[in-house]
Amino acid sequence: MSLFAVTDASQVFTLTDAAVEKVQGLISAEETTDDLVLRVAVRPGGCSGFSYEMFFDTDVADDDVRTEYGAVTVVIDPASQPLLKGASLDYKDGLQGAGFHITNPNAQRSCGCGQSFS
Repeated sequence: MSLFAVTDASQVFTLTDAAVEKVQGLISAEETTDDLVLRVAVRPGGCSGFSYEMFFDTDVADDDVRTEYGAVTVVIDPASQPLLKGASLDYKDGLQGAGFHITNPNAQRSCGCGQSFS
């Protein structure tokens, strides 16, 4: 699994090449691609304590960490950053397990659906 080069050394969340390619395609499919970024966040909730959120956003705060992966920009809010340190986002396409998947070394346990962790 190759990881796309990170251009911001302070950012430790990474995207694989497959994730970058899929996010680029999804952004291109949007009616407006002006200033769309991928926001990755951790919120309280889910069956294990925290859940991941990923969505396209146009509102980037001054204290958000912003990282470029080619044509894809990822932003993470300061509260989510420690919980995502060292994590990576991958995309798999196939009959089983298709979709985005976050591998997070900070997760001590996760639920069966893989959408929440503690």
